[in-house]
Amino acid sequence: MKPSRVQRSVSTSLLGLATNAVLACVKLAAGILGSSYALIADGIESSGDIAGSIIIWRGVAIGNRPADANHPYGYGRAETVAAAAVATMLMGSALLIVVQSIREILTPHHMPAPYTLFVLLGVVFIKEGLFRFVGRVGAEVESTAVTADAWHHRSDAILSASVALGITIAVVGGEAYKSADSWAAIFAAGIIAWNGFRLLRPAVHELMDAAPQSDIANQAAAVARGVEGVRGVEKCLARKMGYDYVLDMHVEVDGTLQVTAAHELAHIVKDEIQSHLPRVKEITIHIEPFPNPAKAKRERHAVS
Repeated sequence: MKPSRVQRSVSTSLLGLATNAVLACVKLAAGILGSSYALIADGIESSGDIAGSIIIWRGVAIGNRPADANHPYGYGRAETVAAAAVATMLMGSALLIVVQSIREILTPHHMPAPYTLFVLLGVVFIKEGLFRFVGRVGAEVESTAVTADAWHHRSDAILSASVALGITIAVVGGEAYKSADSWAAIFAAGIIAWNGFRLLRPAVHELMDAAPQSDIANQAAAVARGVEGVRGVEKCLARKMGYDYVLDMHVEVDGTLQVTAAHELAHIVKDEIQSHLPRVKEITIHIEPFPNPAKAKRERHAVS
């Protein structure tokens, strides 16, 4: 049996949680023993990633709860809130990395041990692989939270690769370049901050009910127009609620139609749309008379 969308989302977030916990311990131990303060900072950042993975895990789990009296549209926005939280954490981590790296540049410290380079290269390999796997799952299940988690893994890979480059420069260049790993961490922090901002924008847009990029509104309107008795669709507005969509549609019917018949037609339209588009969770249908005097009046004003 093929795993459900929620099962795949939860399993990938738990995989990230376990990986972050192991890598945080490895990086902190290697950084302390190998005198690499940038690697220690990387390990601390990975410890924060554990909290990020927990947020994604809980966001996906809560987002799948059914609607209730307090949340009539369901809990789908929990995923969006989780994505926004992780994006904000990325930008916060970038700031902490910059502050810590500047401190280490200004404070004399030992040269990083060469073996820390191999630890970082292993981290880059693992994190980049995790980014590709989680990112693919996020795209397939269309989850902003899982996608944000994937980019969190990519940001870790970028940071570790930059620190590895800095350690290489420090080891090859000698004493004069012993702070190279810290400078590299500052460079990586800029990339991480940009990724956090890039992930935060779509999450904020979704929380503010911006029109989704999906063509779901046009598809729903096309289905409605195909229902017998529907004379037209004046407008169809869509908003994303986690994985699902909520629609507001104005359907035009014969102006002489009785209220009961118009009500039944609205239910038929709703059933047809949800049959063709299962991700449409809720539809509010407004019945408009055809021809529509108010619409004609608006069109005349627009022309004049």
